[in-house]
Amino acid sequence: MSAPIDRYHAAKGRGASQPASFWRVAGLCAALAAITFSVFGQTLRHEFVDYDDDLYVYDNPVVVQGLTGNGTVWALTQAHAGNWHPLTWLSHMLDCQLYGLGSGGHHLTSVLLHAATVILLFLVLRQMTGALWRSAFVAAVFAIHPLRAESVAWVAERKDVLSGLFFMLTIGAYAWYARRPGTRGRYGLLMLLFAMGLMCKPMLVTLPVVLLLLDYWPLQRVESLRKLIVEKLPLLALSAASCAVTFSAQHAVIRSGGSFSLSHRLGNAVTACAGYLGQLVYPAGLSVFYPFPPSGAPVWKVALAGTLLACLSVAAWKARRTRPWLLIGWVWYLAMLLPVLGIIQAGRQAHADRYTYLPQIGIVVAATWLAAEWRASRRVLGGLMAGVLAVLMFCAWKQTAYWKNSETLWNHALACTTDNDVAHCDLGNIFRDRKRWDDAIFQYQQALQINPDYVEAHNNLANIFFQTGRVDDAITQYEKALQINPALAATHNNLGAALLQKGRVDEAIARFREALQIKPGFVEAQINLGGALLQNGNVAEVIALYQKALKLAPANRTIQNNLAWLLATSPQASLRNGDEAVQLARQATEQTGGKNPVFLRTLAAALAETGRFGDAVRNAQQAAQIAQATGQQDLASHIIDELSRYQAGLPFHQ
Repeated sequence: MSAPIDRYHAAKGRGASQPASFWRVAGLCAALAAITFSVFGQTLRHEFVDYDDDLYVYDNPVVVQGLTGNGTVWALTQAHAGNWHPLTWLSHMLDCQLYGLGSGGHHLTSVLLHAATVILLFLVLRQMTGALWRSAFVAAVFAIHPLRAESVAWVAERKDVLSGLFFMLTIGAYAWYARRPGTRGRYGLLMLLFAMGLMCKPMLVTLPVVLLLLDYWPLQRVESLRKLIVEKLPLLALSAASCAVTFSAQHAVIRSGGSFSLSHRLGNAVTACAGYLGQLVYPAGLSVFYPFPPSGAPVWKVALAGTLLACLSVAAWKARRTRPWLLIGWVWYLAMLLPVLGIIQAGRQAHADRYTYLPQIGIVVAATWLAAEWRASRRVLGGLMAGVLAVLMFCAWKQTAYWKNSETLWNHALACTTDNDVAHCDLGNIFRDRKRWDDAIFQYQQALQINPDYVEAHNNLANIFFQTGRVDDAITQYEKALQINPALAATHNNLGAALLQKGRVDEAIARFREALQIKPGFVEAQINLGGALLQNGNVAEVIALYQKALKLAPANRTIQNNLAWLLATSPQASLRNGDEAVQLARQATEQTGGKNPVFLRTLAAALAETGRFGDAVRNAQQAAQIAQATGQQDLASHIIDELSRYQAGLPFHQ
């Protein structure tokens, strides 16, 4: 087996550099880390964004608890947010353990992981090729290209930088194994690292193909193609298993992207593949979300992109003997992009900057090795390399700055794209959270003009209308959302609440029941259904409903209080249970530190039902005082009426 160096340049007298000193290599590693932090260090002052960061971190009840035994089991067994990537979940949990919900710490972890991946790319590429400066330049471009901003500056994309680290470790382990093929220990390490990479992000499924490419160049293990393929079979088995798990986990998002025809998806795949090349050379107008064209890419654009890809493929193939890095880099790019080209569409994006994180390494390798053939002085080449890196650093720093917060991110997306309904909707969410209702409604309306079937926008319109008292408008928007997707449990529940407010009790009950049919453990719908049934006098059914809900959510203080009130004040003696009411009311009251007048009122009624009228009077008096102090005059009036009964030694029954 030939030594893993660039023999083709050596034949021309321009071979790989002599082994560099330890300090030179260490200095280059430090320089790579420095330029990485110079671009992405600003993220330590950035906020979380409202695009998946909530699902992955700050609104994820399992992740925010930090590293726990239950959390580890959840990470290994659950497919959440359309993905099964347990190591990514554990990474987020560790961050919460270390930093809590301080966004700077989470960003720091992502930057450190990216920097480690950059350094490993340099070391592994140099080890395989023997080329010091070319390897350093490839790693530098990878480190600070503007397309990296999405992967590094977006906390929810932790899976990119974490899987990238294991990708580089796997390639390094493979190069080590290639020195002594057949060594079980080395192959076992290779398998372990690859499996861990797949548990960070399944996009690594094509890595065995990349290893086969590296066998051709630069490792030059080309004696027996069949033997090399057989050698990769265990790795391919891991890839197949990962694909099966991913299809299962992404069933919902794949179905949501199924509205695009196969011809549109194929056309988009071709244009995206060519478009990423354009963004590599001219990284302008980068956006967090690129809408999928409703009618697909124009035929002329698909044809032009297809012609470009075909020409590059032919050129790389023809140069395979004299310039093997061209073919290897090109196929690396195509193979690694294949899982995310949208042929099997998951979601509504046409393409995404994050998808280039690892694939474009192949293109940069091919371009760098080709440029090294240019017969110019080292000073000229060095100056050109420095100029390229300086421009990329400036552009990447500017692109990363757009990730400062959600508002800057989505405003930039709207400036870079057209007909971006997702950007309008998410910008509306920002205004909604700030209670800028008119601005939020305008953004939702813009989103619906672009995409009338955008369920989230309908729901968000509806929620604002409901909050601001426009109940009829809210009902209309909820109904439109359910016409598009009748399987939305939360929307059925919200529509039921709006109908109940309009006095349409039976219709509201039907909606709450539908929500529970779709999502049996939906506690909020159970509470709302109980309130609606009470208006029809179905006390026994409501008690049974709340008892069932309490088994699902034993610490829910609203359920505890509501059930305690019914057990204490029901007009039917057979339904009352004072002792149980006292226990539940105490639990609810203790959770709020005895400061909630509603819960204190319930506790007073429960105590009176058990004949403890002195305690009932004290709790009722405290409840009335808090209600009056907080401006809840109607509530205070009711409590005072009930207080007079307790002072007379009488319980309160509805």
